[in-house]
Amino acid sequence: MFYCSSKGGKGGFLFWPRKSHGERSLVSYSPWGYKKPLEREDLFELNESDSSYSVCPIFEKQWRKEVLRTQERQKVKSSFHKEAHTRKPSLLRALWNTFKFVLIQVALFKVLADVLSFTSPLIMKQMILFCEQRPDFGWSGYGYALALFVVVFLQTLILQQYQRLKMLTSAKIKTAVIGLIYKKALLLSNVSRKQFSTGEIINLMAIDAQQLMDLMTNINLLWSAPFQILMAISLLWQELGPAVLAGVAVLVFVIPMNALVANRMKKLKKNQRKNKDKQIKLLNEILHGIKILKLYAWEPSYKKKIIEIREQELEVQKSAGYLAVFSMLTLTCIPFLVSLATFGVYFLLDEENILTATKVFTSMSLFNILRLPLFDLPMVISAVVQTRISLVHLEDFLNTEELLPHSIETNYIGDHAIGFTNASFSWDKTGIPVLKDLNIKIPEGALVALVGQVGSGKSSVLSAILGEMEKLKGAVQRKGSVAYVSQQAWIQNCILQENILFGSVMQKQLYERVLEACALLPDLEQLPNGDQTEIGEKGVNISGGQKHRVCLARAVYSGADIYLLDDPLSAVDVHVAKQLFEKVIGSSGMLRNKTRILVTHNLTLLPQMDLIVVMESGRVAQMGTYQELLSETKNLTNLLQAFNEQEKAHALKQVSVINSRTVLKDQILVQNDRPLLDQRKQFSVRKEKIPVGGVKFSVILKYLQAFGWLWVWLNVATCLGQNLLRTGQNLWLSTWAKEAKHMNDFTEWKQIRSNKLSIYGLLGLMQGLCVCSGAYVVTRGSLAASRVLHAQLLDNVLHLPLQFFETNPIGQVISRFTKDMFIIDMRFHYYIRTWVNCTLDVIGTVLVIVGALPLFILGVIPLVFLYFTIQRYYMASSRQIRRLAGASRSPILSHFCQTLLGVSTIRAFGHEQRFIQQNKEVVNENLVCFYNNVISNRWLSVRLEFLGNLMVFFTAVLTVLAGNSIDSAIVGLSISYALNITQTLNFWVRKACEIEANAVSIERVCEYENMDKEAPWITSKRPPPQWPNKGIVEFVDYRARYRDDLGLALQDITFQTRGEEKIGIVGRTGAGKSTLSNCLFRIVERSGGKIIIDGIDISTIGLHDLRGKLNIIPQDPVLFSGTLQMNLDPLDKYPDHELWEVLELCHLKEFVQSLPQKLLHEISEGGENLSVGQRQLVCLARALLRKTKILILDEATASIDFETDNLVQTTIRKEFSDCTILTIAHRLHSIIDSDRVLVLDSGRITEFETPQNLIHKRGLFFDMLTEAGITGDSGAKNSLYMDYTK
Repeated sequence: MFYCSSKGGKGGFLFWPRKSHGERSLVSYSPWGYKKPLEREDLFELNESDSSYSVCPIFEKQWRKEVLRTQERQKVKSSFHKEAHTRKPSLLRALWNTFKFVLIQVALFKVLADVLSFTSPLIMKQMILFCEQRPDFGWSGYGYALALFVVVFLQTLILQQYQRLKMLTSAKIKTAVIGLIYKKALLLSNVSRKQFSTGEIINLMAIDAQQLMDLMTNINLLWSAPFQILMAISLLWQELGPAVLAGVAVLVFVIPMNALVANRMKKLKKNQRKNKDKQIKLLNEILHGIKILKLYAWEPSYKKKIIEIREQELEVQKSAGYLAVFSMLTLTCIPFLVSLATFGVYFLLDEENILTATKVFTSMSLFNILRLPLFDLPMVISAVVQTRISLVHLEDFLNTEELLPHSIETNYIGDHAIGFTNASFSWDKTGIPVLKDLNIKIPEGALVALVGQVGSGKSSVLSAILGEMEKLKGAVQRKGSVAYVSQQAWIQNCILQENILFGSVMQKQLYERVLEACALLPDLEQLPNGDQTEIGEKGVNISGGQKHRVCLARAVYSGADIYLLDDPLSAVDVHVAKQLFEKVIGSSGMLRNKTRILVTHNLTLLPQMDLIVVMESGRVAQMGTYQELLSETKNLTNLLQAFNEQEKAHALKQVSVINSRTVLKDQILVQNDRPLLDQRKQFSVRKEKIPVGGVKFSVILKYLQAFGWLWVWLNVATCLGQNLLRTGQNLWLSTWAKEAKHMNDFTEWKQIRSNKLSIYGLLGLMQGLCVCSGAYVVTRGSLAASRVLHAQLLDNVLHLPLQFFETNPIGQVISRFTKDMFIIDMRFHYYIRTWVNCTLDVIGTVLVIVGALPLFILGVIPLVFLYFTIQRYYMASSRQIRRLAGASRSPILSHFCQTLLGVSTIRAFGHEQRFIQQNKEVVNENLVCFYNNVISNRWLSVRLEFLGNLMVFFTAVLTVLAGNSIDSAIVGLSISYALNITQTLNFWVRKACEIEANAVSIERVCEYENMDKEAPWITSKRPPPQWPNKGIVEFVDYRARYRDDLGLALQDITFQTRGEEKIGIVGRTGAGKSTLSNCLFRIVERSGGKIIIDGIDISTIGLHDLRGKLNIIPQDPVLFSGTLQMNLDPLDKYPDHELWEVLELCHLKEFVQSLPQKLLHEISEGGENLSVGQRQLVCLARALLRKTKILILDEATASIDFETDNLVQTTIRKEFSDCTILTIAHRLHSIIDSDRVLVLDSGRITEFETPQNLIHKRGLFFDMLTEAGITGDSGAKNSLYMDYTK
């Protein structure tokens, strides 16, 4: 019955998947997983109709219909009522229209299962009557026993089919919603992106879609629970008559109270949602900006911010926990209060009424059935309320404004490639125009330069061409396809070849031409697997220059008609920049026949341009050819003269980043020296490790320790009390029913009856008190565990070395803070308490039945053995499937985060559909794991319930065999307990499995605890407060490597600076310049030797004592969402007037004063509402504010124009005149006036002299100057060179 194979298997009544791995059947599923740990290849594949490829398109079609239907209704309403209320399209209605047939099928299975659940008490009633009457022939007793077995077995089969179908349907609903969220994210306008941060959109996928899935799992309880309550009441009426109305009155009184609780839970859920959004948003920014946090020693400050948000979360969780105490109280007390009220009124209605065994145990069985719907109904109502909030969030997101597809004319067929006619643009409809009155016509095949100062609107013009901005007026035409290279390189987490092909078909010759033109061939020789090397998230394992060249190669390979290039030459060195312009962009390059728009600050390129557009304050200041502008206006002439010396000093602007450099063919070292090249590029991206085998008890122990041993033992005590009192209640009823048969022998029956009822009520109240106390204890303990484990996770993550974040996707970390912490917060404590309760309940049940029927022990022993055997087999598979599911969640988040970062590039290339397909693939992988988990659960349930059914049958047969030796009250007690034990044992095994399966979340949260950490932030040895006061940096025989299995990146480095000395650090690619900087901050630890700063060996002090006393202006301008003031001074150390002073020094004061909120201006996520140049100036202001004795410069002015660059360089020289400055030389002209220059080669110092001496020596430094065009040999009469050679 349970067999299905990959050949010809069809989904019948209990045939699960239609496709399986090989010829393995479902019967052998879990045992096979027991023999060896399951891997992804071992799992059943999805049926085509259940996959995301089928589900998403169907749902999207229904959603579009719903949107159109709503718009039509709105038009009709508006025609009658001008102020008609705007109604949003309903996500729920779209889901119903998509899944209504399968939902109806699920409901039918539920009806059948519910009806059968009420058949068991009726058969039990007949068995009790049979035992009371004791006819001569016992065949009817065996008939009842067999009927009972058949009914419960049929109920098992139907219920498991219901469970399978509802779980699969709920998963399909989640899949459909995630697909729609992803598609919407690709279409969001800039206004919508401001409304929904990356963290909030991630929460929509991770939490709201899950909430919707959870509700759909239990949605049938909304009608099933009232149906079961009505069925139970109608059957109770037959037993106890009108007295049952007293029980109904109790229900009517209590249910509104639960409604109030549900309403309060709704408010708490709203607050909790806001807190989670804030935490994930901040966490996402911290993880993406972790390098800045480490360099500036800001981890404690941001850790404090996360903990503050977490405490708000826990406060809400505590309130919800206390409400749960009330819910648990009503859950326990309602059945008992209903039975108490019913029995009490039953006695009052007629003094002749007595409780026989038949009435007692039939009624109690019905009350037990009543317990579950009474528990489920408030819970599902609460879930509906909570899910309503999630639905509102989802609908708000799905109905937000999208980019208008017709804001630009893309099918233009005129005589120019791009045209602006009196066009103005803003980032939102109500905002101030960013671009004003543009009138530009760009001919086909033209090479156009966009120039201007920081914030003049150069990048915004490209965004307007792409349709990324709101058009306020005018017209824009664009002819042909577009390729876009953004200012900040966007790299996918896939192999390098796929990054370049970007979904295009491989054309070998074209591909090799592109690699050569973009100067990537030498880099491929360095990468571990050439173009098959996997590139990490955000391109962490390749250099900044390589990232930009990969992006350029991606654009070139696409074969588009129009190329929008946002300053791609700024991130490569002088040689590569020349090659890229000559072989790619320029008049003889691969793109010579294409339309090219190049944003640049390099004015020496202007003579080679067909058209030059000079931007100023969002307007076109001048436009024309180079000669036209020279003759017609003085502005360009003055601009050129202002930078004449700088432009002669270096033919092209060059930039790099700390952790990488570009390699050219003539710079590649011999093979033996290859390990000495930039070793970070040799790091491979790590796949998430999936543990195998059982979860160690130490993991559970860690949770219990965090829970608190006091609360653990109090929890066990309350569970024990609760179960003892429940068993006592049932035994008391059994004794009562026995005595009822002999009531004529008692003259004071009325008084005895009253006493019996009072004691029954007292036992129930005491049970309620135990439950209430237990819920309070669990709430307190779970809060403690949540607080401790979250704090440990956060602390462990912040102490991990920078290399970890460069080789592990951010999604893996975020997944632990979202899904795994959610399980710890909301579920794990519930599973443990439920398991303890079930364990005690099973023990009590077995003892009661064995006490009544001693022979029962003969059946229990083999059944218990089978239970444990099945559990062991199941757990081996279930645990591993959970782990695979956990690992398959991270790619969903990683891919989604990656998409949000590169959404402009994806839209520019028109690859939205391809990325939607990729999202379906990663979602499908997770769905496969979920589906297999459902299959394994059904495998377990069918077997466990079958064993439970055998236990019921065995008990029933024993009661028949016992004949007159057993009282009917004992028969009723035994069978009712046996009926319960099926569910209880099933629940017990399931919760044991749930504990181990969900302990994987604790295992994942604690995983980082055993990883290698950075050195302590603070040690017992603290430097003096005024250290360093001289700024003397000394390297003594220093050696360093990035990893133990790699060669030395720095060898025998020995040099010493003088106080307040200005040192330039230069060298060819892979020479070790970036490593030297990293070693100063102990990002890379020493392998030998030492670094001494003002007499203190930096390896002997804490990292924060070191990093807090150093200053760096990095190349990557990282900002965090929050106010401008917070970004300048996150530790809140400095007064406002000092902030204004540094803003003035960085030439940002005028810009900030023009903002409405000034210092309190909100910076959007990643600083997206500032230009890249403005972000770099904010980072410079941050460094000026944090003035220390030692400053490391790493291209502080990468994305700003030359005029501002000149002013900033002057500011640095003036403001840091009394500091030691170490400048990683990217522009040789910026270090040629240094006091001394340190020349590195292959990790060793080759020269360390004044620039004059180095030029006269004509060594490596002189060669580099010659190559950069700063010597007489190059033909450029550079004034700096002439000064030094006099």
